Amino acid sequence: MKVVVDRDLCQGHGVCESEAPAVFEVSKQSVLVILDESPPEELRAQVEAAVKFCPTHALTIIEED
Repeated sequence: MKVVVDRDLCQGHGVCESEAPAVFEVSKQSVLVILDESPPEELRAQVEAAVKFCPTHALTIIEED
């Protein structure tokens, strides 16, 4: 899986960081940093929760072959 952020939608709320801190980090300037764009499968549930609960729907999971 690959995680993609739509920078036009992201407002830096930090919900993703609280759901998956190993994958997402929001700076003090409210800028999202994806720490691991292709996180391991064992983090899938956390990443899916981050995508689901993002208040602006800025995150997407793309399945890689």
